[in-house]
Amino acid sequence: MRNKMPEDVCTITYSVPSEFLKRDVTLDFFQPSATDRKSNTSLLLINDGQDMRKLGMEAILNNLYQRREIHNLLCVGIHCGEDRKNEYGTAATRDFKGRGAKAGLYNRFVFSELLPFIQNRTGVLGFKEKAFAGFSLGGLSALDMVWNHPEEFMKVGVFSGSLWWRSKALDDGYIESKDRIMHAQVRRGGYYPWLKFFFEAGTLDETEDRNHNGIIDSIDDTLGLIDELERKGYDRHKDIRYLELKDGRHDVETWAKAMPEFLKWGWG
Repeated sequence: MRNKMPEDVCTITYSVPSEFLKRDVTLDFFQPSATDRKSNTSLLLINDGQDMRKLGMEAILNNLYQRREIHNLLCVGIHCGEDRKNEYGTAATRDFKGRGAKAGLYNRFVFSELLPFIQNRTGVLGFKEKAFAGFSLGGLSALDMVWNHPEEFMKVGVFSGSLWWRSKALDDGYIESKDRIMHAQVRRGGYYPWLKFFFEAGTLDETEDRNHNGIIDSIDDTLGLIDELERKGYDRHKDIRYLELKDGRHDVETWAKAMPEFLKWGWG
């Protein structure tokens, strides 16, 4: 029997009108040409899809397919809108400046408009598994989406996530142990043993250190969330992957370096 040839990935761009977001949402499908789309395909949704070309997503995927390190994965990059700071965030709770006001509408777009559109375009009515990923505020959005809809998702990728998202300003009685919104959600939430978590942070993501412990906030908040997940019951080694990039910055070039590790971790 002849071995199956590695799959080639092509990028197809669509536009889907959203009643919830009151805008047309641009989507980039990074679609393998030879995958078994009917029975064995996984779906990865990616916030800030407008950055995927700069990130080199098509080349990354093609390289992984050529080396047979992933298989049967459809990636869909969701371009953000002009009101990104309101569409992304945590759906149940706005931050202390009222940002994230449309995050609930973004959730409704994903489930009521985006997923049906993907199913119609691909003919896949039941994906093997679904995952969500994002960068910075888009990473927070992805984590919020997965954590609050465990019946839909199995994996999440958070790159330089805005896990500082807080309900109180630092000068307004902020208490780190209770006012970080995503951390509080994890504490209040249940335990869903099938969920898996990937976190990336760079040592040069930022310079802020609000609690003066010598660790920049982006890393501190990420490690703090991992601690919350571990207390909830998740195994730090089996269920969670933490990738800290030396000299990694809060930019697309850094996330491009982390993306192959995420994809191999999730679908290798």
